[in-house]
Amino acid sequence: MSRILLQTTITAQPDDWNIGRFSLLAAELRAAGHDVVARDRAHHGDDPILSVLDDLAFDQLWLMAVDTGDGLTDTEADAIMKFRRGGGGVLTARDHQDLGCCLTRLGSLGHVNEFQDKTVDQSHLCDDRDTPTISWPNYHSGANGDYQPVLATDPVHPLLRTSQSASGRIEWFPAHPHEGAVSASVPCATVVAQGRSSASGRRFNLAVAIDGETSDGLPMGRALAESTFHHFADYNWDLGCGAPSFVSETPGTQILADPARLVVFKDYVRNVAEWLHPGIRAYPAAPPMTHVSLS
Repeated sequence: MSRILLQTTITAQPDDWNIGRFSLLAAELRAAGHDVVARDRAHHGDDPILSVLDDLAFDQLWLMAVDTGDGLTDTEADAIMKFRRGGGGVLTARDHQDLGCCLTRLGSLGHVNEFQDKTVDQSHLCDDRDTPTISWPNYHSGANGDYQPVLATDPVHPLLRTSQSASGRIEWFPAHPHEGAVSASVPCATVVAQGRSSASGRRFNLAVAIDGETSDGLPMGRALAESTFHHFADYNWDLGCGAPSFVSETPGTQILADPARLVVFKDYVRNVAEWLHPGIRAYPAAPPMTHVSLS
């Protein structure tokens, strides 16, 4: 069992991707036996949890980067880096264009998350032509509420294994009209899964794992970068949960019509939590979190 901090990079805002919109993910992790603390930022400025993450008794950080660039302070980014150097596992999930670009402060994990380069004309790369206000990267894997096929090469990464399909691997992820870009651009990075744009046919990475990275000769915690937090959002698992008012794209109905493939995808969530669990994690000597509010 892991102690997991499931955290967004924004303060609690009802009409945004606040932590309440990831309640099904939190429930799935708890059902798998993990102790989950789910929260938004407490306020702007150094957050009382993220800023001291390396001193708290968490094993994993699942960071939903739903901000527009100001989601992490320098102190928080430093604490997350120390957390990984101490063996903690980190998952990041961002989205299109520069959404979640605060992740660039996280060393190698920031490098594998690719964001907009304003010095280069990338308009020809935009897949989602239905929402012209969104720029690159935006890979169109399908409508919210639909599935997208997962492309994987042999040997299949352990994160994609399941006993619930004939192939022995997870074959479908929730789709999204404009996913971000993640790449295996640093040593120890591996592409776990790819998708194919339903608009252009281009392949793109859905998830990139970092395993075996060291700092000062010591192993760092594993990390996983997701191309979009919509792989995990309530709305993408169950349209009935609703979305913020700025979500204007017409949703699909595939998950509603065939929920069995979503059940298989949830093995991916369980695999990630098991894979990110630290082999060694130095916990603080004092009782954990007795001096810190979780609000």
